[in-house]
Amino acid sequence: MTDATHPFSWRSIILPAYLPTLLFSVGEGAIIPVIPVVATERGASLAIAGLIAAMIMVGELAGDLPAGWLVASIGERNAMIGASMLAVIGVLIALVSPTELALGIGMFLLGLATAVFGLARHAFLTSYVPEAVRARALSTLAGVFRGGWAIGPFVAAALIAWTGSSEVVFWVLVAACFAVVVVLLVLPDPERVFGAARLARAASAADGVRTAGEAEADAASHGVFRAIVTYRGVLLRIGSGVGLLAAVRASRTVILPLWAVSIGMPPEAAALVIGISATVDFALFYVSGQVMDRFGRLWSAIPGLVGLGMGFVVLALTHDVPGAEAWFTGVALLFGVANGLSSGVILTLGADLAPKANPAPFLGAFRTIGDAGGAAAPLILAGVTSAVSIMAASATMGVLGLVGAAILWRYVPRYVPRRPRRSGG
Repeated sequence: MTDATHPFSWRSIILPAYLPTLLFSVGEGAIIPVIPVVATERGASLAIAGLIAAMIMVGELAGDLPAGWLVASIGERNAMIGASMLAVIGVLIALVSPTELALGIGMFLLGLATAVFGLARHAFLTSYVPEAVRARALSTLAGVFRGGWAIGPFVAAALIAWTGSSEVVFWVLVAACFAVVVVLLVLPDPERVFGAARLARAASAADGVRTAGEAEADAASHGVFRAIVTYRGVLLRIGSGVGLLAAVRASRTVILPLWAVSIGMPPEAAALVIGISATVDFALFYVSGQVMDRFGRLWSAIPGLVGLGMGFVVLALTHDVPGAEAWFTGVALLFGVANGLSSGVILTLGADLAPKANPAPFLGAFRTIGDAGGAAAPLILAGVTSAVSIMAASATMGVLGLVGAAILWRYVPRYVPRRPRRSGG
């Protein structure tokens, strides 16, 4: 068995897989809560501020397909260094030109960088980590992202309180990206150290038991566009549910700062609440991985989607009631719990279905579906907010979350059935 020949060690992946991710996500987590604030300070309406915030998700969607090709072509370390520098360029554009357009362009470039960065980490862990602990490894990756997003808003709140400026927070991302580059240059290249592709091919050859999704994956070519055609059944079914999960998650990150602006909450107070929510989210990432490995993927996905959907519905009903800030705080905490319970489920489902020998093209296609939902949802939020109200936009996302839960409940058992736990090796 491959796992016996090359025993897996958690320690071996902490620095190469998780440290760069933490640094990048701290910078991104710092600026996300202040994007609507900066946009409104530059004269944007509430709907336009939401649109500008959504440009990160639009950039991720646009970057997913080329990211799969890029990571497969130049390797994950080079791709991540390039992504970090692209994020710096995006932030500098947003800072140098104090306009709404420049802010939107900068956030779009940050989204492109995030797509490349995230896919590089996902592909490496998919190849290297044994199946028995796959969900825990990938939920830990998601947890590291959440850890950065938990730390970032507290840094933002402290900087805003100290300087009185929201835009100064953007420099946190610049510093974080340069720190990522230093770490990546100092540490050995994990692809060479671990021989991920070689190990994966050996594992693929040795594994004679496959799910329906893996059988489709093993038949796919290495091209991203052809992978989309080959996997159209999986992407249409599981991908639809994943897309809706990504949609409500992305809407959560956009609507919380927008809601705070709408109810007149001070920026530093809103950043603090969002930071507490992200901390709760982060605290549950390993629980999610344990649940998925022991009981199956649905036990993480369904509670997460239902909790997020119900949170949006509650938010929609409490905008104009007395104590709106308290309701906002309560829903933010609910979002943290629900999102934490589903930590890593999209990454894990993608890894379950991806070919072991060359996962990046399939993962690029799979992530495109999820990020399509992530990109479309904030645009829907902005459109419904402009046409009706922010309350109607929140209710819309609540309904979509519940629909996503129903889709995954129907199709995950078909493509990713729960497997018996192995007793050894």
